[in-house]
Amino acid sequence: MAKRSIVGTGFAFPMQIDVLGGTEVSDEDANIRQSMMLILGTAPGERLYRPDFGCAIHDIMFEPNTMLTAAKIEYEVKKSLLAFEPRVADVEVKAAPDDDEPTRMNVSITYVIRKTNTTANLVYPFYLRKEGEA
Repeated sequence: MAKRSIVGTGFAFPMQIDVLGGTEVSDEDANIRQSMMLILGTAPGERLYRPDFGCAIHDIMFEPNTMLTAAKIEYEVKKSLLAFEPRVADVEVKAAPDDDEPTRMNVSITYVIRKTNTTANLVYPFYLRKEGEA
């Protein structure tokens, strides 16, 4: 079965070695998903030559686990994905405090892959910290 090349191929994240000793790659939808996880996991200022790259949810880490914090997270996640992942459109983000874990905010992201017009989703668990935790 031939691989689709419509969406593209890139290095897998995290970087790893494939079975032949080369650099592992990801393609298609997996590459977009990995890119989105990288964006959300990077705080602005963390990359030396791209100080604006990333998502400002890391500034919210010590906020209380409330619906107001959820709204802030929704805004920051959507803003960063639209800014740094041009292969997706119609990004919808819903965040809500987790009922079972008081320090976790569940972030559900629905998006459309532009080239294939395919709807996909991603769940990103974001952990808040209590004041004074390391």
